[in-house]
Amino acid sequence: MSGLIGKKIGMTSLYDENGKNIPCTVIQAGPCVVTQVRTSEVDGYNAVQLGFDDKKEKSTTKALEGHFKKAGTSPKKKVVEFKYFEQELKLGDTISVDLFVEGEFVDVAGISKGKGYQGVVKRHHFAGVGQATHGQHNRLRAPGSVGASSWPSRIFKGMRMSGRMGGDKVKVQNLRVVKVLLEQNLIIVKGAVPGHKNSYITIEK
Repeated sequence: MSGLIGKKIGMTSLYDENGKNIPCTVIQAGPCVVTQVRTSEVDGYNAVQLGFDDKKEKSTTKALEGHFKKAGTSPKKKVVEFKYFEQELKLGDTISVDLFVEGEFVDVAGISKGKGYQGVVKRHHFAGVGQATHGQHNRLRAPGSVGASSWPSRIFKGMRMSGRMGGDKVKVQNLRVVKVLLEQNLIIVKGAVPGHKNSYITIEK
């Protein structure tokens, strides 16, 4: 699908024509540069590789320097491939936020915020066991039994337990584009998107 690489700026709220308050996310979408065009004859599939956000040359490897120089652009921090791009593109082309129009729906993908080590109530939405009275002692947020008896004498794979939470790739689908600000390269979508402020995300039509 056609899309752009962007950066999450933060959240705000807007009022629609009926005076209803809408929670929104502000995203800096592009401008992105075409750094490679993959074809089925050479690579076995068709895709367009886009680069976003300038990077210092001293922090770039020689191999990547040559890769970006071939496209006639400066080194980029974030590079993502998009399959089945609607328009014909060639090396060095620039794609901006005018790819999107107000009112259409987009899918936004990013890396969710890391939460660290969490228990089962926060991580898997367990209800906790028992009651807070009748002599209950420090078992309110416990997971309960995790295995059977002497058979199979082990815990099955996939058992939901405490552990590290967050830091996963998450895609939120069907977010409505509320506003497109061409001059500032900003797109405002309804609802929340994954990731912390200034994290990289991809927006797909």
